[in-house]
Amino acid sequence: MDASLINTSAPDTCAVIAAGGLGMRFGDPHGKQYVELCGLPVLCWSIAAFDDSPSVGAIVVVCPRDRVDETRAAVDRLAPATPVAYVSGGATRQESCLAGIRAIPDGYKFAAIHDGARPLIEPETIERVIARVRDDASIAGAICAHPSADTLKIVEDGVVCSTPERSRYWAVQTPQVFRLDEVRAAHERAASEGFLGTDDSSLVERMGGVVACVESPSDNMKVTVPEDRLPIEAILRQRLAARHAGSMRMVGDAS
Repeated sequence: MDASLINTSAPDTCAVIAAGGLGMRFGDPHGKQYVELCGLPVLCWSIAAFDDSPSVGAIVVVCPRDRVDETRAAVDRLAPATPVAYVSGGATRQESCLAGIRAIPDGYKFAAIHDGARPLIEPETIERVIARVRDDASIAGAICAHPSADTLKIVEDGVVCSTPERSRYWAVQTPQVFRLDEVRAAHERAASEGFLGTDDSSLVERMGGVVACVESPSDNMKVTVPEDRLPIEAILRQRLAARHAGSMRMVGDAS
């Protein structure tokens, strides 16, 4: 990790991992967050990255109400050093995220909200997004995103209406990091008014909060359909092989 990103002060961020969805498009009744990739459930890879992030002092996992014990047992396989709490999710992702935000312990300034089905997130990216918010008092939050690589079309009734300038469009990912007071207020207001946003950032933007974009790797993919599994597992294997090779080099140098 870039030394400039390492947080040398006390952890100031709590991660909220949204893992309450049913994953209907994935087609596995067991739930996509519990499908194993390279020996661990999808959810565990996400949690492992936050466990390795110096700025993160606590993790709240939001999971289905009837699967709290199962989720805890899966995460226990990691033996994370960071304290992990578990709360029941709601009927929508937005309701689940609010439940997670409400469960954040006292003493944290920032909330990092992440999809449990994005197993390729890495600590360095997490730290970059947190640092973007920490270092700029003028913004309410920052989100992971990367510029669109595809040409986009505005389509109505199956007919192209226009072709917008591609450079203005970014594909949004997670984590999305916010000042805790602001994202909590945005979620509570949306809940009280019955407003359903497209993501957490849209709720903060709705209240006038400025949200920055932090360019992140395009391989920070989300497990959505079965075809996603093959490329994600391939990337995980490459990373594991690189880490193993690095460890072997260290052992050789020590001898």
